[in-house]
Amino acid sequence: MILARGGSKGLPGKNIKPLCGKPLINWSIEQGLQSSFVKDLIVSTDCEDIASVAIEAGAEVPFLRPKALASDTSSSIDAIIHAIDYLDGFGRTYDYVLLLEPTSPLREVKDLEEAFHLMINKDLESLVSVSEATTQHPNFMFAINDNHCMAPYMNDQNSNGLRRQDLEPCYFLDGSFYFSAIKSLINNCGFYHRNTYAFVLPKWKSLEIDDLEDFLMVESLMRHKLQACDYGMC
Repeated sequence: MILARGGSKGLPGKNIKPLCGKPLINWSIEQGLQSSFVKDLIVSTDCEDIASVAIEAGAEVPFLRPKALASDTSSSIDAIIHAIDYLDGFGRTYDYVLLLEPTSPLREVKDLEEAFHLMINKDLESLVSVSEATTQHPNFMFAINDNHCMAPYMNDQNSNGLRRQDLEPCYFLDGSFYFSAIKSLINNCGFYHRNTYAFVLPKWKSLEIDDLEDFLMVESLMRHKLQACDYGMC
């Protein structure tokens, strides 16, 4: 499943903005369609333009998402469950759901294949992609007080002389993909809970497009990747 709202304040029209020759959402659609385990690829959107692009790329758009589920404050989980319930009403039931964010096009099909095999072989309830926080480690974060002076963001934080290599690694949800058994998704109201397996992706795949600066960085990486493939280096 791909969720793609029409409204975007950070970068208007980003889901269908051309990225290296094709609409942004097409990268995720193609990755889903190329995955051997994906039975159906559903795009949930409230936007007719996005729906047209998605259908042309090979995805299904069986409905336009209700406006109540497509606002800035709407929950992604509510939109996913809406789609699951809609399809169930037509006798289309599934065991697992894979969520691909269109704003994370740098993931690769091989990542999805490996994630699927982990889900099955380890009998996992849920799996999400993460990336290691390096320069953004909490021990290097600060708040700014009323006097505009720096204050440690963590109560026991001491950043003087700290080296990244000396810190315990920590990770963030990078948004590339989320995998779950549907029963678990509904019972836990989300992908993340105490039984969620962390699938670690490298830093370069973790970039997520929220604004123009993100888009330009992803575009540069994507162009470099495509050029490497042209030379047989991927």
